[in-house]
Parts: sequence; C-alpha cells; structure tokens
Amino acid sequence: MAKVELIMPKMGESVSEATIIGWTKEVGDIIEVDETIIEIATDKVDSEVPSTHNGKLVEKLFQEDDVVQVGQPFAILESEEEGEDTVSNSQETIDPTPEPEQPKVEENITTQANIDTKPIKSSKDRFYSPLVKSMAKSEGITANELDSINGTGKEGRVTKTDMLSYLETRKEPTAPVIEEQKVDTPIKEVPVQKPSPTPSPAPIQNTGDTEIIEMDRMRKLISAHMTMSKQTSAHITSFVEADMTNIVNWRNKIKEDFKQREGQNITFTPIIIEAMAKAVKDFPMINVSVNGTEIHIHKNVNVGMATALPDGNLIVPVIKKCQEKNLVGITKSVNDLATRARAGKLDPDDIQGGTITMTNVGSFGNLMGTPIINQPQVAIMACGIIKKKPVVLETEVGDVIAIRHMMFLSLSYDHRVVDGALGGQFVRRVADYLEKFDKNTIV
Repeated sequence: MAKVELIMPKMGESVSEATIIGWTKEVGDIIEVDETIIEIATDKVDSEVPSTHNGKLVEKLFQEDDVVQVGQPFAILESEEEGEDTVSNSQETIDPTPEPEQPKVEENITTQANIDTKPIKSSKDRFYSPLVKSMAKSEGITANELDSINGTGKEGRVTKTDMLSYLETRKEPTAPVIEEQKVDTPIKEVPVQKPSPTPSPAPIQNTGDTEIIEMDRMRKLISAHMTMSKQTSAHITSFVEADMTNIVNWRNKIKEDFKQREGQNITFTPIIIEAMAKAVKDFPMINVSVNGTEIHIHKNVNVGMATALPDGNLIVPVIKKCQEKNLVGITKSVNDLATRARAGKLDPDDIQGGTITMTNVGSFGNLMGTPIINQPQVAIMACGIIKKKPVVLETEVGDVIAIRHMMFLSLSYDHRVVDGALGGQFVRRVADYLEKFDKNTIV
C-alpha cells in the first residue's frame, strides 16, 4: 500500500495559513474522496477541508489549534490506489522533533526564532509553533515574556489569537536605568530615584453582580482588525441626505412580481450597491487601497457588504465585479452571500478582494453611522434608515412642502489619500444616482 500526504489547500487570495479547529476523523478511520477530514479557521472565515484520496488515516501531523501553512501536509493516508506517490523521508519533512543538538532552554527567544522549521520549548518546557515564535521574534518578545502569555489552545498552548490579543494590551518595556554620571559637586539633598515599575492592573473579581465571559475567536479578530484600522488610517466622515421616494415607490410596485419570478426578495441593498458602482466609475480614486506609500487603483468594483451574523459577530462577503452586473445580478449575489453568511457556509474566496465597503445601519433603525474602514481599503459607506419626513421641493410653480422618503448616507474615508473634496463628491454622486433612479426600470 502507498502512503499519501494530504496537503493544506489554498483557501483564497492572501490566505497563507490556517488553524485546525477540529478533526472529523481519527487514526484508523476509512476515508473517501471529498469526505471532510478537518475543520479549519483562517483570519477570514471557517471552512472544511475534504480528503483528496481514498484510504485509511494512519497519522495526524498536527493537532487541534495547530497552525498549518498552505501547501504543507497535515495528514497521511494509507491508500490502495495505484500510481500514488509514496511518502519518502517523512520523518525528515514532517516530524517537528528537534535534532539532537539543540540550544539550551536558557537561550533567549530571538535565537530560537531563527529556526523556522522546528518548534521551540521555553524554560517551562512549553511548546510554541513556528508562527508564534516568528511573531515573538518580530515583536521583540523575550522567552520569559512569552512564558507569561496565557494560552487558550489545547493544553494551554499559545495560539495566533492569543498573541494578537497580548500584543494589543502589551505595555512598552520599561527603559533601562542609566547609571548616574559622577559630577564634581553632587547634590545630596535631591537623591535620584529609580523609576518604579508600572503596576499591573488588579484582576477584576467576579462578585456575582457582573458576568465575565471570554471573547470568541471571531470577536478577537474583529477587535484586532478594527483597532488596527483606526491606528492606520486618518478617518474622516462626510454626510449627505438622499431622497429615496422614487426607489421606495418602484420597489413597492415590483417586489411581488419579482419574488414570484426569481424566487427571492429585492431589497434596497442591491440598488445602493449599483449606485456605488456607478459613482466609482466617475471617481475611480475612491476605489483604491494603500500599501505603505503605494496607492493601488483597482479596475474592478468589488463591493464588500457588512453582514450581521446570528451570534452578533460581523462578516463582510464581497460582490465581485459590480460594474459588470445589472440590478438583477447584484440582487442575486447579495441574497446568496447574505444567506450563506448567516448559515456559516461562506467560502474563503467569498470574503476576499473587496475594494470598497457598504454597511446598512438602517436595518437596525439607525439614522446614520460613522463606520470604520475595512483595511486596506480607503472608504466605507453607511446607509441609514429610510424615513418619511417633510421636505421643501423646488417646482416650476414655486417651493412646496411634501412628504418624502429620506435616507442619510455617510462615507468614512482615509484622509491620507482621499481628501474632503473627493470623499464629499463621491457620496453626493451616490445620492444623485439614487434620486435619479428610473421609476420605469424593468427587472
């Protein structure tokens, strides 16, 4: 029988690693092609990895909470299929056991992190994955400091999420005390005091009046991403108010026929996304991303759609190439992605490649919002609730007061590359397209 390596597949653009969150098979189990063998989590989405071969699982190369690189084997099957490549030198390529001559455990973490392919053990005989030790090296974390990090992985193992959470709250190391230089006339009455170490915050005691819970994995990732965005971009927000009366009346007229014909609802979201795509064509410098001092101008308008999940978390699936889709096409994409997002069935590619984002705060009854930019994008638009209100209209016979369906639009943008003129003109142009919507549109 041949032994076959199962390889961690590529899970989307810019995804280079995944964390194993569970095995669905045990050693000795018979596995068929396309049968799920592990469940994984990336920094974007959770998904399942199916087997690419028939056979019996003979070895797990990683355990739960271990981080596996794309292209790296994670399991070995024993297969009767002909033509399979036998795993050679598996102990050399897979076994993470250190070679006999290892640096002493007292060596600092910087020295250990230079060994990229071998796990390290701390002075407490604690295992650290290559990803964790690489993060420790890049952040200048010492071995003793690494030992102090609370691990939430299996057997207290430190995971990537633990490192991100720790780095968010990590204090700057106390500056070393510089010895006093001798002077001719020392001032005895003013002794130099060494700076006292910053006291650690007192632990919060659960007295019964407050329930303390740990953030789940997705909430930790959202927290880290949002904090990073605020630290990276110079946020500024512009507001306009759009008259949605024509759209509201048109949708009320066609929504039942559309549902019977297409088998799904048409909401305001795809109409707003279509208007955004049109406005991007007029102002292409809003559809960019930033990498250091480089501005990347995107040809496709890939609109991210912030979607609230049943557990209260948030995910942003992406409607790709909106500039090529008509209203029906955008509607079907919006409904499909929203449904699969809430069911936890999104693929990694479904949340990759966004160039600009919209969020509908009106679905929660909010008038307006100031959303945080989804890095590395430079703009995100929020749509408020559509409300009836009295509005002054200019007509051929003079000004009149009429009841109209009004909605606030707000655009948060990165002032490093988008000035107020461009940001304000873009959100105004989106409102113009909405207000000029053709009431005779056929879908």
